[in-house]
Amino acid sequence: MSSQPAPSPQAPGGTRPVAGSAGRFRGVLVLRKEIKPWEALLLGLLCVAVVFLAWWFVTRGEEDDRIVGYYALPSPAETFGKFYPALWIDRELTLNTLATLRRLALGFGLAALVGIPIGVLCGCFPRVQAFLNPVTIFGRNIPIAALIPLMMLVFSRSDEEQRVMFIFIACVAFIISDTARAVAEVGAQYVDTAYTLGARSYQVILKVLVPLAMPSVFNSLRLLFGLAFGYIMLAEVMKSGEEQGGLGYIINMSQRRGPREHIYLLLLIIPVLALGIDRLLFWVQKELFPYRYGGSGVLNEALRFLLRGWEDLKSLLWRPKAAPVTVEPRADRVPEHKQS
Repeated sequence: MSSQPAPSPQAPGGTRPVAGSAGRFRGVLVLRKEIKPWEALLLGLLCVAVVFLAWWFVTRGEEDDRIVGYYALPSPAETFGKFYPALWIDRELTLNTLATLRRLALGFGLAALVGIPIGVLCGCFPRVQAFLNPVTIFGRNIPIAALIPLMMLVFSRSDEEQRVMFIFIACVAFIISDTARAVAEVGAQYVDTAYTLGARSYQVILKVLVPLAMPSVFNSLRLLFGLAFGYIMLAEVMKSGEEQGGLGYIINMSQRRGPREHIYLLLLIIPVLALGIDRLLFWVQKELFPYRYGGSGVLNEALRFLLRGWEDLKSLLWRPKAAPVTVEPRADRVPEHKQS
């Protein structure tokens, strides 16, 4: 009998391991292999360290001997040295940050307040969507920078009104389209089941379509809020009143008057601030919709408690009038005066 060579061992996924250092290197870059959270955090910190190391390398030494000159890119030490007190106190970083967040919250909140109901109508009624399609398409494709002179002409009473309405106009068309798509993507079987159980059209909208579409709507709002953070930088380029200019105004002033280190500091601060807000919104999203995003459901339970309390209060305040009960005379019953 001829001896058969022993088969080489295989990895759990069915792929043959590669021996040697090349195999160990390929094991690091496995296609679509999930990694542990601590490993993802460590790799992210390593990326940040590499970026700062490259920044230090191209700006090291005296100004004349650097790879990149001081006026184009200051060194990390020169940049962070301008944070306190020049940026923190002299240019009122905290107050300007709060002013930017206030305008962003007002403009985006107004866009959500208007866009979500209109988007629900568009997702429920195709004729409404066809009627509003030209407006939403125009709003999604208009150049954002072109809105700045328009806001100055239309809303000339105050800078605050201009900036809030700038965020509103820049975001409302996206909110309408995303909401309409989320409502339209709800399965037809849920609507058919509701109609089978005797629900009316408005009950199908409020109790079936809107609740099932809200996880996708909230996720779209969270992503759009990150884009709105970039839009507000454009709206804050100019300042004419006594109110706080905002982060965008500080960037514009640093470009015109210096120091330029403030531009790089804000380019580091703004993404960190936006990331913190995004993580907060993502936590809210998971707690509101745990069945979709895997949270503990604290906010979902609180919302259910409030809705149950509202239903109980509504039943106490607005009790439906009972219909009058009428007793029909029976045909087989003989009146007493006829029995005698």
